[in-house]
Amino acid sequence: MNVFRSALCVLLALSPGVVWAQWGGASPVELSSARLTTMAPTMQVAGTVVSRSDAYLSAEVDGRLVQVAEPGQRVEAGDVVAKIDDETLRLRAQELRAEIARVKARLTFLEAELKRFERLVETNLAAVSQIEQTRADRDVAQSDLDVANSRLAQVQTQLERTEMRAPFPGIVAERVAHAGERVGVGARVVRLYNPDDLEVVARAPLSYYRYVAPGDILGVSTRDDVVEAPVRRVYSVGGENSHVFELRLDLDEALAVGQTVRVTVPTADLREVLAVPRDALVLRGDGIAIFIVDEDNTARRIQVTTGIGEGEWIEVMGPIQAGDRVVVRGNERLRPGQEVSVQGG
Repeated sequence: MNVFRSALCVLLALSPGVVWAQWGGASPVELSSARLTTMAPTMQVAGTVVSRSDAYLSAEVDGRLVQVAEPGQRVEAGDVVAKIDDETLRLRAQELRAEIARVKARLTFLEAELKRFERLVETNLAAVSQIEQTRADRDVAQSDLDVANSRLAQVQTQLERTEMRAPFPGIVAERVAHAGERVGVGARVVRLYNPDDLEVVARAPLSYYRYVAPGDILGVSTRDDVVEAPVRRVYSVGGENSHVFELRLDLDEALAVGQTVRVTVPTADLREVLAVPRDALVLRGDGIAIFIVDEDNTARRIQVTTGIGEGEWIEVMGPIQAGDRVVVRGNERLRPGQEVSVQGG
């Protein structure tokens, strides 16, 4: 008798659910409820995580690179990511400032001369032709000053453009050109992207275009998780050789740029279905079954067929109604008619 009691204690400690089931006791289970909900059949399409701020920064002036940011370097908006040698432009600016000073001096002289001639003409000591000539020279000098100032402004703009600044905060992803190389206007130097402003870009068959709209919340599956993301843009990119549409989803998760994901896209209109948690399904040789717990806390096994699914819920068809209590934990070893003990409230 003592041996029997010892063996029973060991079995109860290791697997109480199995022992209670074998000895006629109530089997511990956790329950959920069948419910009516709206679902649509879906398919998964490949998507890619991209940054909404991703650009190649190009040179805006000719010259030799003297500084280029390192790949992986984090920068803020306005930081210098590359610099082109500006010595020639600085010398040109210095030359133009000297020219401006010379033209200003001549303009000052001509203004004074014009005033002097205008005073003399009142006493008939100055010819009208002298006044007209001086006035014309004064106007030419003013024009020369305007041209010199404009040229200096252009050189100063070019000097500013020798420093390539980040248009947005981000990370230097690629260094196309290196310090010491000579680049021309439009030559790519670095690639910059913002890892904090992400979206998912995916393409799906054009036949499902009408089932997706901006504002819809779609599931985005990574290798380890499923997150929800709102659709921001949907547009057709189909052509003669490709019948697809593109969708872009805002992404708040901190995923890696370039990461491949799967986007769940509806393939039909929403419809009302009766659904249960996927954990309620019991797969056996004779098909798919569910255990329903009646009011007297006894388990009843029913056969069902499954339909569309969404997340942890799946459509079921069979002798089941909304509100029925279904077993989601402890259903693997249940027997029809067995008494259960509801756990977890």
